[in-house]
Amino acid sequence: MNLKTFSPGWKRRSHWLGLFAVFAVPPAEAVTQEIRALFTPDSANPQRNEFVNQTPLSGYCEYYPDICRNSNTFSIRLPTRVESNKAIQADADPRNSAMFKVPGGWRSLTVTNTDTNEVETVEVRIAGIGSNYVLSDTAVNLTGALSAREGHDQLWKGAGWLYPASPCASTGVGFYGESTYAFFWKVSDERACVKVANFPIPAMTYGYLDFAYELRTPNPLKMSSGLYTGSLSYRLGPGGDFDFGDVMIPTDSYLALHFVLDVQHTLKVDIPPGGEKVELVPDGGWQNWLQAGRRPVRLFRDQAFLISVSSRFKMQLDCEIDLYDCLIKDPVSNRSVKLKTYVSLPPGLTDMAGRPVKYELLRAGPSYARFYQPGSYVDRAPGVLHFEIARLEMEQMLQPGVASRYSGRITVIWDSEV
Repeated sequence: MNLKTFSPGWKRRSHWLGLFAVFAVPPAEAVTQEIRALFTPDSANPQRNEFVNQTPLSGYCEYYPDICRNSNTFSIRLPTRVESNKAIQADADPRNSAMFKVPGGWRSLTVTNTDTNEVETVEVRIAGIGSNYVLSDTAVNLTGALSAREGHDQLWKGAGWLYPASPCASTGVGFYGESTYAFFWKVSDERACVKVANFPIPAMTYGYLDFAYELRTPNPLKMSSGLYTGSLSYRLGPGGDFDFGDVMIPTDSYLALHFVLDVQHTLKVDIPPGGEKVELVPDGGWQNWLQAGRRPVRLFRDQAFLISVSSRFKMQLDCEIDLYDCLIKDPVSNRSVKLKTYVSLPPGLTDMAGRPVKYELLRAGPSYARFYQPGSYVDRAPGVLHFEIARLEMEQMLQPGVASRYSGRITVIWDSEV
């Protein structure tokens, strides 16, 4: 009996990064904030190809997480104070009243992979603004009202401070004291929201700034593993991106948002026990050859594997004996024959043109690498490697009455570094 065997090797390359982002020193009178998001594939929810916000919540969303979760917004509290530089007069024009104009439209920034220099685009918009105003006197003394609640309501036009002017919208939540009112308003665009006073206010301060933001992030399945970093700067003050009018002046002139997108892909291939040795046999076994001298049409073997992958990857071969194609060799006769290796990938994985991968030929060397991509996270899905010696090779491989044993090593490489 002539036994034809070879030993394939398996290589799996994946790429994880743990890097620190280094940013330029911001200008004086600037406040900085890091916004961090992470993508890791989720086997329990493979269709969810989204980044998960990792920035610790502070301010409004810290106290009302359900409201923010339902609207997919996140809030941050800044130590920036906003202080009046003169009295707010009754019935004043918008810029001399309590005005809030924030970057509520989508703005783009570029994030760059700190290892590969690949770039992607992130979009961000400010979706809410809030603070705690502090009056120079009690609301009762400023308005002559009978209670603090009535005082705050009567101090401002438009049903009090809880309900902002359009295009801002109330969250329905506010907390007041004798001379304070904590609030948070939703923002739809970049138009100014203005509250006009009914009574003069000698001085007023916003004790901090809360802002909510929304993110549009790129498709992580099309990104390489690693950290992507980028920054977006806003000017604070009259005429700036965050504009509180000509009376209320912020203590910081700039806000710098530093974005870190952490992509942690999975590429894992499982070969069944014993799969490292592949025996090539003809259809129906060797009996026709041994008993009737009938040469087989081909020798082949299919080797199953399980693949888990969330990013682009490539496949190629590394041959122990390489002459344009991988060869296996009989050491006695010194004859070599070509061994073809094909791959079929499971549903959810395609070539870069979006076509299913069925019986695609793999070749040796980086220049012949084949590239593939997932449509969603693929978790332990079955694929097949097809090994085959074609009929033309069989004519010199099998000779009646001549025993031979062909063998060789082929390494199949799955590589996420593309």
